Amino acid sequence: MRTKVDRPDPELVSGLSEYSAATIHEAQGRKGALSHRLKPVDPAMSFCGPAFTVSAQAGDNIMVQVAITYAQPGDVIVVAGGEFPQAGSFGDVLATACHSKGLTAFVTDSGVRDSAELRKLGFPVFSGSVCIEGTVKETLGPINQPISVGGQIVRPGDILRGDADGIVVVDPAEAKTVIESCREREEHEAWLRAQHRRGAATLIELHGLTEKLKAKGLVVEEDAVS
Repeated sequence: MRTKVDRPDPELVSGLSEYSAATIHEAQGRKGALSHRLKPVDPAMSFCGPAFTVSAQAGDNIMVQVAITYAQPGDVIVVAGGEFPQAGSFGDVLATACHSKGLTAFVTDSGVRDSAELRKLGFPVFSGSVCIEGTVKETLGPINQPISVGGQIVRPGDILRGDADGIVVVDPAEAKTVIESCREREEHEAWLRAQHRRGAATLIELHGLTEKLKAKGLVVEEDAVS
């Protein structure tokens, strides 16, 4: 079992945390989005932090508990649980343990339970399902190896940003560039919103679609002016 993780510079994590998961996804070339199925148990939950990865047998949470034991404050525990929805592999007791250790979030492609209690606790929990069925504690699995979760490869130390819309993964080596691209994108969108409020131009004109629509053969029949 590998417990050492090369964690990214906290300033990179902090920088990415200022932007939404959707903005980061767009800014890094529309890559890194985990499956749309992985959502928070409460839309108000959000997080940003380095991955502490776990591979767990479907319907088995023994390695989840091992991971919680060895993760460090600030880590995001990311579990590849076989995309098995019919299991409550994580609940309020384990969430309390995570919260007490100062972990940042818990992400699994399997299921969780005690959703009402998780919402009250406020510790960010993202999962593929909510299910009341419990799990066994039998099968060992690797910790802090690259895993496939939500259709993406997540490596130990990769930065994950999650919010109400979903989760995106960022390679720490690209994080500085992604942050700059996010800033530029946010500035451009702020300008667009200001232009729309002013009624400065049509949406098509502002979004640069005039020539594209013409090239695709769009024909608009204007209403007759009385």
